[in-house]
Amino acid sequence: MKILVALGFILIIASLGSALFFLMRDKGKSNRTVYALALRVGFSILMFLLLLTAYRLGYIKPTGIMY
Repeated sequence: MKILVALGFILIIASLGSALFFLMRDKGKSNRTVYALALRVGFSILMFLLLLTAYRLGYIKPTGIMY
């Protein structure tokens, strides 16, 4: 499960980086920045749903601070 979460965060950061690259390179002349940011939003939603599902199935458990 830790590998999937780490991979998801890497995909989100990579998509954000590619959006910045396309923004600087294309200077607003193409839609590649919009597609990269939409992909980032999609990855974020998928990560959230994955974490919710993993919690419901018992793959991950909350850990609190013990007093």
